Amino acid sequence: MALPPRVFFTLHETAARWGCTIADIAGWVCDGKLDILTGISAVTCGADRVSGRVIISPMDILPMFRRCGTGPTVANLMRIKPAAAEDWVYITEPHDGVAVSIADMQITGPDVLRFEDEHDLLRRVGGGAGSVSPYDWEGMYLTVIRRVHEKGLPTTQSEFIAELQEWFAGAAQNGEVPDESTIRRRLRPIWKALRGDS
Repeated sequence: MALPPRVFFTLHETAARWGCTIADIAGWVCDGKLDILTGISAVTCGADRVSGRVIISPMDILPMFRRCGTGPTVANLMRIKPAAAEDWVYITEPHDGVAVSIADMQITGPDVLRFEDEHDLLRRVGGGAGSVSPYDWEGMYLTVIRRVHEKGLPTTQSEFIAELQEWFAGAAQNGEVPDESTIRRRLRPIWKALRGDS
């Protein structure tokens, strides 16, 4: 059985995945294309107590995102947005805010996949020509061709992905099975082309 999709990616993982810097990611966050999250213990924000998952603004801790890499790795947050809230709130206790490390900043898995879809990052994520993958992608493509030739397309892309996960589980000699999101990125252009989607 394959593992479920990733729930979070760290900023460093995401930057390595996309071949960019964390400063680039911070810029896209400021432009409204992504959210950066972290988790905090309970703090006081005026009359309210806030804890758990919160959204942060890179502009509030801008020195951490220097392109030259000389910025601090820890900064104090004074403003946060609780995950379900519409507006930013200010931390009133502790008075100096909450320390956050760049290593604790995350982007949700669905946000990463959506961004990759919107900006056609399949080739970059796949590693390009000459990269070595632990997964048998050629075998998967042959399985896709055989499946479509013999049985046609499944009703949904999710059903197709589930079939391919089962194929990988049975075919992997080294025990390496890609997660659902990785298979989806490889299958999506084929799925769209076969369905005639623009």
